[in-house]
Amino acid sequence: MIAVLKNSWALLLGMLLLMIGNSLQGTLLGVRGGLESIDSSTLGFVMSAYFVGFLAGSQITPLLLQRVGHVRVFAAFGSLISAAFILYGTLVHPGAWFLLRIIVGVCFSGLYVVSESWMNANATNETRGQALSAYMVVQMIGMVVGQSLLNIGDPSGYDLFILLTVLVSISVAPILLSATPSPVYQTATPMKLKELIRTSPLASIGMFLLGGIYSILYAMAPVYAVATGMTVKDVSIFVTAIFLGGVLFQYPIGWVSDRMDRRQLIIGLTALGSLAALIGSFVGPNFNGLLLIAFLLGGTSTPLYSLLVAYCNDYLEVEKMASASGGLLFLNGSGAMGGPIIAGYLMTNVGNESFFITIATLMLAVCVYGVYRMTQRASVELEDQAPMISLSIRSTAVMTDVATDMVIEQVEEELESEENAEEVYERGVFDEDDSEVE
Repeated sequence: MIAVLKNSWALLLGMLLLMIGNSLQGTLLGVRGGLESIDSSTLGFVMSAYFVGFLAGSQITPLLLQRVGHVRVFAAFGSLISAAFILYGTLVHPGAWFLLRIIVGVCFSGLYVVSESWMNANATNETRGQALSAYMVVQMIGMVVGQSLLNIGDPSGYDLFILLTVLVSISVAPILLSATPSPVYQTATPMKLKELIRTSPLASIGMFLLGGIYSILYAMAPVYAVATGMTVKDVSIFVTAIFLGGVLFQYPIGWVSDRMDRRQLIIGLTALGSLAALIGSFVGPNFNGLLLIAFLLGGTSTPLYSLLVAYCNDYLEVEKMASASGGLLFLNGSGAMGGPIIAGYLMTNVGNESFFITIATLMLAVCVYGVYRMTQRASVELEDQAPMISLSIRSTAVMTDVATDMVIEQVEEELESEENAEEVYERGVFDEDDSEVE
């Protein structure tokens, strides 16, 4: 780990600042929108725009990297984000915010791709797993710290928007100053959706629905909090509880997933999440109860991304794992675009409790479909399951491919060790037979 920090500290520092800024901007817009009396339905469209941009950015960035290179793409996207953050506080209008959120989504997608490419290039085969772990830890810390900064300024003013701009501007400096020669950007071509769905219907449908769950939970939580009358401090604590649940559940769930039928774990997590969300719709003004619900929802939803990827890999040949991960990433992004729109519409026309009810419905849909799939296909033997690598739901195709490569290496090592063991066993049997003959 020391070697990783020595080689990549500037990248990790820059990524930390980027994550703080990105985490804060979503919550800040939700709070500011409520203060400006923008209804939840309209804010749902604004929040969904980021995911539209993020998915578009995953398609645009590779083309830009081929034309102008990593450094110029990173600098350009960083500048655009800084400008957009300033304009958030100047152009307080849903239409302007919608367009700016698309731009921010495209640019953050590109920044993550470039940063993750450099991170991967700096790592060796021996340190790549540690680099991925460090990257995950930095992302998690950034998401939590970003929420605490909501309390140091007035959301109705300009201070926090200026802070966002400063954070992004500073984050660009260490990354660009420490950048190694541009790495080769190459990711696997995503598997065709028909083939992906045929290979693993549960992983495919589950990933699409998870995109909606994730986008509602993280983008609309501040909108819900403001709509129910929470103070700015309470909003930051409420959203932080969601992030902390995701952080603390991630690794225990990963450990358990390698030791049981993953479909049962998917069903159990989504059932718990659906129940928690349903209870949340009745908790009402009980703030401590809402914090517990938020913690459970973050804990049950965040690990599902890595879990569904691992479950899909259980049914794939090694050479198809990377392309399948790309397809799952696309499904997740596609589902994320519609989540805030649906939740926002229902919150405006039915009630604020629709925030939780929508999440509960999507969680229950994954749960029920998982139960159905268990009647259609036999379980994979535990010894045949692919190892699970914890991934952030914000990871781009670059980091997903890195994690997939690690899984492939582990699978190949296990197969090789099994073949060696069989060869030693057979040699021992033959030697014993030969000695008896003699």
